[in-house]
Amino acid sequence: MNSYFQKTTHAAPLAVFRIALGLLLFGSIVRFWSKGWIDQLYIQPKYFFSYYGFEFVKPLGEFTYVIFAICAISALLVAIGLYYRAASVLLFLSFTYIELIDKSTYLNHYYFISMICLMMIFLPAHAYFSFDAVRNKKVSADYIPKWCIDSIKVFVCIVYVFAGLAKVNSDWLLEAQPLRIWLPAKNDLPLVGWIFNYTWVAYVFSWAGCLYDLSIPFLLSNKKTRLFAYIAVLIFHVLTAILFPIGMFPYIMIATALIFFSAEFHKKIIERLARLIRIPKNVLALNKAYAFNSATTSKVLIIAFVLFLCVQVVLPMRHLIYPGELFWTEQGYRFSWRVMLMEKAGSAQFIVKDSEGKAVAVDNTKFLTALQEKMMSTQPDMILQYAHMLRDYYAGLGFKSPQVYVDSYVTLNGRLGKPLIDSKIDLAKETDTFSHKPWILSFNNEIAGF
Repeated sequence: MNSYFQKTTHAAPLAVFRIALGLLLFGSIVRFWSKGWIDQLYIQPKYFFSYYGFEFVKPLGEFTYVIFAICAISALLVAIGLYYRAASVLLFLSFTYIELIDKSTYLNHYYFISMICLMMIFLPAHAYFSFDAVRNKKVSADYIPKWCIDSIKVFVCIVYVFAGLAKVNSDWLLEAQPLRIWLPAKNDLPLVGWIFNYTWVAYVFSWAGCLYDLSIPFLLSNKKTRLFAYIAVLIFHVLTAILFPIGMFPYIMIATALIFFSAEFHKKIIERLARLIRIPKNVLALNKAYAFNSATTSKVLIIAFVLFLCVQVVLPMRHLIYPGELFWTEQGYRFSWRVMLMEKAGSAQFIVKDSEGKAVAVDNTKFLTALQEKMMSTQPDMILQYAHMLRDYYAGLGFKSPQVYVDSYVTLNGRLGKPLIDSKIDLAKETDTFSHKPWILSFNNEIAGF
C-alpha cells in the first residue's frame, strides 16, 4: 500500500477531466437558465420539499439567479484552472445547494456531479495546463500522485456497478419494465421509431443495459478492451440522450469515461489544445512532481478518500435494512444509483379535519406545481412532508389540532393501482425519521433482485 501511494503519474488525465467537467457544467447551467427552468422550478413554486436533515436549505426567491450565476462562473473558472481551489469549493457548494432546494427535482446525476465536485476540491487538478500553474510556480507540476486519478476511476466504477446490480431484478430482466412502457412512446422518431413497438426490443435494451453497467468499468480499465468499451459508452449514452430527457448526464458520462485512457492519450489532447491557443511546448514539459503541503496532509487526504469511497459502497445498500418492496416504499432508493428503473404514477387526495368537525378536501394545485404533485403522489416521505405543510397551513386558518388523511393510489411498472398510504392514519401526528414508515401499506407483490 505504501508503495502504491508513492506512485506518480502524468497530470494530463486530471487536467482533461477538469476542463471537460467545468465546460459541461457551465453549458448545463446556461442551458438550464435559457430554458426558463430557474423560474419554473425554483421561484414559482409556493412550497418546496426539503431533504431530511437539510431543512436549513431554503429557496432564495429572485436571488436564485445569483447562485446559478455563481455556479456557472465557478464552473468556468474550474475549467480554465483560475483560482481553482476557491472556484471548486464554490462550484460544489452552489451546485449542491441548488440540488437540495427541492426534492421534486432529484436526479441521480445531480448527486453524481455533487460528489465529483466534492472530490475535485481536494485533488491537484490545477497543477497542469491551468492559469494557476502559470501564475504560481509552486502549484505547477506535470506529475501527480497516481491515487488522485485512480480515486475518480474507483468512484465511477462504483456508480456503474451499483447501477448494474440495481437492474438485476425481475421487473427489469424478466418483464422488460419499465422500458416496455417507455419505448413505444418513442415510435415517432424518424427512421427507427417503428422498431420500438416490438416487445422484444424492450427486452434487448433491458438486458443490454444491465450487462453494459456491470461490465463497462472493467472493460474501460483493460487496455485491450478500452477502445471498444469507449465506443460502447458513446453508443449507449447517445441512445440514452435521444430516447430519454435526462439533460446533460449522458455527455458528462461520455467525458468522464475518458479518465480511463492512458496518460499519453490525454497528453495528446492537451498538446492539441495548446497548439490551438498557441501555448509553447516548453510550458507543458515541467518534469516536476506535485507535492502536498506536508506528508501529514497527504495521509489525511488518502484516509478521507478511502472513507469517502467506502461510504459510496455502503450507502446504496442501506435499503436492505428496511422491510417491504424498495420500489414501493422508496426507503433507501435515492442516492443509490438506481437509474430509470421504474414507471410510477399515482394520485393523492388529502382531507383535512379538526376536532370541531370541520373538514376540507385539499386542492393540491393550490399549493404545488404539476411536477411537485406528480412526484409527491408516489413518494411516501414527500406525502408526509406535504401533510405536515397542510397541517400548519390549516392551523393558521383556525383549524384546531388539524388531522390530515390521504387517499393515495399508485401504479408501479404497469401494475394495477393500489393504495400506498393507510387512509386511516393521521399523518399530521407522524414524524419523518430514518426508521421504517409503518403507515406505508404493503405492496403484496415481489420484485426479486438486489
